Amino acid sequence: MNSSYWLIALAVFLVIEIITLGLTTIWFAGGALIAFLLSLVADSFILEFIVFLGVSLVLLFFTRPLAQKYFNKQRIKTNYESLIGKEGRVVEKIDNFNNTGQVTVNGQEWTARAFDSEEIIEAGQRVIIRDISGVKLIVKTEMEEM
Repeated sequence: MNSSYWLIALAVFLVIEIITLGLTTIWFAGGALIAFLLSLVADSFILEFIVFLGVSLVLLFFTRPLAQKYFNKQRIKTNYESLIGKEGRVVEKIDNFNNTGQVTVNGQEWTARAFDSEEIIEAGQRVIIRDISGVKLIVKTEMEEM
């Protein structure tokens, strides 16, 4: 009788995975499949459930990172992610204390702040984008990067 429950669980996990494509429930579907195969041989729900949990967690923690790396290989970086590490030019003096500063990157102007809060970066200098906080670029002068 446990076999039918494991088949239902397998089907539910597969349907959820197909709907969401989140690479989360597929691992539990693998656990349900192994538990189903075990239920054909043994009739112990406790053993089947332990095997289900064990197989699911092993698949989740050890194969999910590899699968995400493989499936997300062709992922295109968004505007936010693609700016980090790029070079820009300061068009308005960056002074964190006075909340001023703008940088041009790829033809777009961004509000900018210095990575080192004490540093003042004059207009015309080249900077490297280190991070983005909200809608502000966090930059360092290019000389500091070397």
